Amino acid sequence: MIEETATDSKANFKRLLSYVKDRKSGLILAIIGMIGYGIVDTIFVYSIKPLIDDGLTGNNPNVLKYMPIFVMLIVLFRGICNFASSYGMAWVGSHLVMKIRRQIFTRLMSMPVSFFDKNPTGDLLSKITYDSTQVSSAATNALVSLVRETATIIGLLGLMFYHSWQLSMVFFLVGPVVAVAIRIVSKRFRKISRNIQTAMGKVTTSSEQMLNGHREILAFGGQKQEADEFDVVSNNIRRQQMKMASASAIANPAVQIIASSGLAIVLYIASFPGIVEQLTPGTFTVIVTSIMMLLKPLKVITSINNEIQKALAACGSLFTVLDMPGEVDEGSVEVERAKGRVELKGVSFCYPSKPDIEVLKNVDLEIQAGETVAFVGRSGSGKSTIASLIPRFYDVEHGSIELDGIPLSDYTLNNLRQQIAQVSQSVHLFSGSIASNIAYGMSEASHEQIVAAAEMANVAEFVNELEDGYDTLVGEKGVMLSGGQRQRIAIARALLRDAPILIMDEATSALDSESERKIQQAVDRVCSDRTAIVIAHRLSTIERADKIVVIDEGRVVEQGDHETLMAAKGSYFQLRSIQYGQAEE
Repeated sequence: MIEETATDSKANFKRLLSYVKDRKSGLILAIIGMIGYGIVDTIFVYSIKPLIDDGLTGNNPNVLKYMPIFVMLIVLFRGICNFASSYGMAWVGSHLVMKIRRQIFTRLMSMPVSFFDKNPTGDLLSKITYDSTQVSSAATNALVSLVRETATIIGLLGLMFYHSWQLSMVFFLVGPVVAVAIRIVSKRFRKISRNIQTAMGKVTTSSEQMLNGHREILAFGGQKQEADEFDVVSNNIRRQQMKMASASAIANPAVQIIASSGLAIVLYIASFPGIVEQLTPGTFTVIVTSIMMLLKPLKVITSINNEIQKALAACGSLFTVLDMPGEVDEGSVEVERAKGRVELKGVSFCYPSKPDIEVLKNVDLEIQAGETVAFVGRSGSGKSTIASLIPRFYDVEHGSIELDGIPLSDYTLNNLRQQIAQVSQSVHLFSGSIASNIAYGMSEASHEQIVAAAEMANVAEFVNELEDGYDTLVGEKGVMLSGGQRQRIAIARALLRDAPILIMDEATSALDSESERKIQQAVDRVCSDRTAIVIAHRLSTIERADKIVVIDEGRVVEQGDHETLMAAKGSYFQLRSIQYGQAEE
């Protein structure tokens, strides 16, 4: 699980503001609109004094004539300022969130495989969707309301001090109490927001698990089990949301009561003879109206504090991911095409998620360029681990792996992986056409090259029967195709890459015997001029390999060609006898 490290709210807020540096025009427009909005409200309240003292008393009847025009202009200007602030911040906020989402997406793509071993996919999806949405809410509506209402408060307080500083001094007593109350509530909001983020990640994980495993759920009758688990996680987020709602419901009236006490004190002080003699009816009305209007922005600020704290908590979560180191890529060696000689020297390895279990134990192995080497052994013996270490999906802890005599860590990651084409048992196809999946990562490939790779991998056989041919959409994760068809497309993708090293991890396990025979012929052809590492469960498919390596409990226990190992009657002979014996039964 990701341990949050970016917990300083002030630092997170400053960092968030740095994202709007290249959107200054929209920010300036929004700030002008926000300040203008506060000024308009202040001017409107200020106009009450001449309306009462001059217009209604008859001292200056012209005031009543111009007041309707004044009101219409004030309302118009208020609307313009509201549009400028809302649109400007929405424009800035949308770009800000888009930038953060792109950075998160790019950062996740650069993370090592071990990172995804530890973190559920649902939690990571929640960061791209839910957490970034919380930032968007604060960067638009919440921030607009905060600045606009703050400008209104400053304007009204200034107006009050201008007319009667004695009465306005009351707010030096009430203000600090309100500030302390909001600070306490902010901490509570931020804590609950972090809990909501965690709960939302679990909801996403549970939902994703149900959608991906829908067939298994139906097949094994696991509906109740999944429903019960989802009930728990969904109830957890409901509880956190109710905590947020209760905190907000308590905070709003509390701040209102504190602010209203200021109004009560002002009214009481205004009754003193020395004060009331200095006030005209208009002045007194302006002060009382200002106090009444202050209640609304104080309420709004308390309400949006909820959204702001959610956003700050989300920023902490997002910035923690952005600050995490990606794959270690300190290599500088780049080659156009490697020869393909691979050597493991004293390699020992434990998966980061299981540091106490040694998967490989002091493995020494040499694979010559152009050689076809097959790894066999029981499940969990370490065969696929070696296949994952060669492209540096994981880094070895002890020992070293060399390609053409150069340690893998000396190559740049991109260049190293360009030398390797890999086909795994669990094939992943991307939403798109068959052609785009075969040419994935090779946008420069021509249609003729795609077709040639498809024919070698026995893909053309079923593609020619489809109405849209190579333009047929495969659906999410290739759901529109059978398991064997998906695997053949993956093999075609590896063949099109034309890399000097080909790794096939149970690549023909989902194929029927006839398709497997055809694929084996294709593999034999392409393996003639490159290094091939084949991990196979069916031992009949690797009899023609140049070298067969038997791995047991993380150690190389036997190696040689088929005839040599059969004659030795060791581990390979026993595995083959067991497999063929089971087949006969």
